This record gives sequence, structure tokens and C-alpha cells, in this order.
Amino acid sequence: MVHLEIGIVGLGKMGANIALNLADHGHKAVGFDCSGASVAAAAASGIEVAPTLEALVEALPMPRVLWVMVPCGEPTESCVTSLLEILDKGDILIDAGNSFYKDSQRHAAMAAEKGVRFLDAGTSGGKSGARNGACIMVGGDRSAFDHVEPALKDLTVEGGLLYTGPAGSGHFMKMVHNGIEYGMMQAIGEGLAVMRASGFDYDLEAVAHNWNHGSVIRGWLMELMEAQLASHPDLADIRGVVAASGEAKWTVETALDLEVPVPVIALSLMERNATQIEDSFCAKAVSALRNGFGGHEYVGLDGQNHTSAEEK
Repeated sequence: MVHLEIGIVGLGKMGANIALNLADHGHKAVGFDCSGASVAAAAASGIEVAPTLEALVEALPMPRVLWVMVPCGEPTESCVTSLLEILDKGDILIDAGNSFYKDSQRHAAMAAEKGVRFLDAGTSGGKSGARNGACIMVGGDRSAFDHVEPALKDLTVEGGLLYTGPAGSGHFMKMVHNGIEYGMMQAIGEGLAVMRASGFDYDLEAVAHNWNHGSVIRGWLMELMEAQLASHPDLADIRGVVAASGEAKWTVETALDLEVPVPVIALSLMERNATQIEDSFCAKAVSALRNGFGGHEYVGLDGQNHTSAEEK
């Protein structure tokens, strides 16, 4: 069995669990993080930590393998740029975060200028997947993939590793994956909202449990929904504010460029954006218009229903 030494840049929940997963399979993982808290937590769990990025690179045998798992955008840009300044020809740089695929194509070109082999690895399965078996979709340099494939197989569940082709294709696939995820979660939420409003007094935890045993819509998301309803009865302690991390937006924008209709993904993204606005001006405008043309009641600042502006 081939065992590799891999440098992990980013020791948050995903990166630290990847390092531990690698160690479980006999590989050696050395980590680095700018956060003192993340470094302390990683060290406490047994992960070897380098004091600087340079020290991390120096600690690895050639060809060096660097696994970058930091937030997309500027953190990834800064990390890739810094590593390309200190890596040598033949080294392997893996971006395993949720980067935009066009950024990955650009980073691959930057790496190629230095002779560094670049891989973009879309990683799915959350922190439990990172620790116990993930789904990874990898684009980029084929020789680099062949070199790290033994470690990637150990990191993934059976059937959960796919080499997708040229640079950018791994992150493109992960982008679409996350867009689908948005639509699926929105559908589950909407369905449970209808059940809750039905008047039948359903036990929603039991509903999710039932749907996850033999039904067409069974799956991990339904398992998570059941678990969340068990931990948070009726979700009473959770506000209905949902962040959008960017991948669905990229999916919708890319679909528009490709002239492929994606109404479910687009609407799920709009719904998430709407949750960020507690007192939407758009909703105010629609309410005012309904009052204007049809005399429909609107809710005033006093919380009461009104039928015309004159009542104020």
C-alpha cells in the first residue's frame, strides 16, 4: 500500500478532519493554519502542526503535496499565490475548497508556469464525510491525480472518487452539486411547512423518519432533518434566516450563460436571499400595490390591519 505525506493548509473543521482521516489510513498529514485556536485544537487531536507555511513545505518530501482547504475567494487566492512562490517544479497543489471553477482554471495556469501540478478537488459530505469518508470530484493534472489517488481513495467512500478531467472541472461539478443541494433542501423545507400548516398535528420528526425508510425521497438530507427536529422540537429555537455561500449563485449565473433553464435552483437561491430581509421593501411595495388596486388590507407599523392609507 502506498502511503503519502501531505501538507494540510487550513485546519478548520474540514481540514482537521481530512488530516485525521489521512492518519487513520497510514498517511502522514502535517498542518498549518493562521488561527491560533485552530492550531491548538488540531495539535490537541494529535495533528502535527508547522509554525509557518514555509516550514510546512520544507517538512514534506518531494514531490510535495499541499492540500488547501480554506474559504474561497481572497483566502484561497492569497494561499495559492503564497504557495506558488515557495513550491518547486513537480510539486502538487490541491485546492479542495469551494472555489469558483474559473478561478481554479486561472490558478492551474499560474501553477503550470512554475511547473507545479494543480488539482481542483470538490469535496462533499460535510465534516463527517471529511472524517469518515467523503465524496471528492477532482479535475486538473492527470499525473498529479495518479500520484495522490491512493490517498484520495482512502479519504472517500466506495464510489465517491471521480477524476473529472481538465482543470476547473472538479469545482464545476461541485458547484452544480451545491446548486442541486439548495433545491433539495428548499423542497424538504417547503414540504414540512405544508405538513405543519395542515391542521393534522403531525409529529414532523416522525414524518421525516418515515420518509427516510423506503420512500422515493429518502436520503442523507432527510436523515439530517429528522435529527434536527429531534434536537430542536418544531425548530422553535432556530430563526428562519439562511445564508447563501455562493455556489448556487455561480450555478445560476453559469446556467444563464449556457442558456440552460434552472428554475428550481434559481428560486431556492432567491428564497435564501429573501430570508436575509426582515422587513423587505419589495414586500412593502407589493402590499401597498394590493391595497391600491383592490383595497386589500395591509399591515401597518402598529401591527394592525388597515384598508386605506387614510386610516393612519
